[in-house]
Amino acid sequence: MAQNITLTLLGTGTSQGVPVIGCRCEVCRSADPRDQRLRTSAMVEVGQSRFIIDAGPDFRTQMLREGVSHISAILLTHKHKDHIGGIDDVRALNFVDYPQIHTVNIYATAETLDCVRKDYDYAFFTVRYRGTPEIALHTISANESFTVDGVEIIPIKGRHAHFEVTGYRFGHIAYMTDFKEIDSSELAKLKGVRVLVVNALRFAPHDSHFSVADALELIEQIKPERAYLTHMSHEVGLHSLAQQKLPNGVFFGYDGLKIEL
Repeated sequence: MAQNITLTLLGTGTSQGVPVIGCRCEVCRSADPRDQRLRTSAMVEVGQSRFIIDAGPDFRTQMLREGVSHISAILLTHKHKDHIGGIDDVRALNFVDYPQIHTVNIYATAETLDCVRKDYDYAFFTVRYRGTPEIALHTISANESFTVDGVEIIPIKGRHAHFEVTGYRFGHIAYMTDFKEIDSSELAKLKGVRVLVVNALRFAPHDSHFSVADALELIEQIKPERAYLTHMSHEVGLHSLAQQKLPNGVFFGYDGLKIEL
């Protein structure tokens, strides 16, 4: 993949976002915009192709903020609502060039797509009302690479609580969120990655997500040139994380950050 790649962090918060409703902690009251995080999502641009990783409840806000009107595909990491809850909003992308209709292609594992079909069943009715999202679902295997728009995408398989979650590698950039475990065969897929984005939920250990320490351990194993933390709860603020003295080349990820390679 010789083309330049830009990865934009569309959202870097957890399922509740930051600030959390009703919370008065230091991070939720922070005036620093980098402590205001939408639900976790990313945009990867390779040449003229544009991929959105996850479409959670903040999808509309994220697309408006970045001025997006056309995408190549949406890639889903897993079935939780904070990652698929905004799929209905692809309707705007369907009709942006009306009367031409752009079908939005969604790629994910079978388990994730089963949930999309259930939650958005009205998009698959034989007789549908006007304005229903035009989406096409494409099943991927987490064990095989696939190509969209001539761009090779390598799935990275991990465990999130009691089921699988999928990260994605584009050339020398890899994006992983909601990981708790990853085995050696999947680690091998990350060999040679120069930029790694990985979830770091909080400082204390957690039963379904990497903690900050877990994320740093993975980064040390992969040894990318640069690494960025994402999917951070309100326990992990910009200034509290800075006090941890992150290793060289490891950075606090924040909404709107553009990472180029």
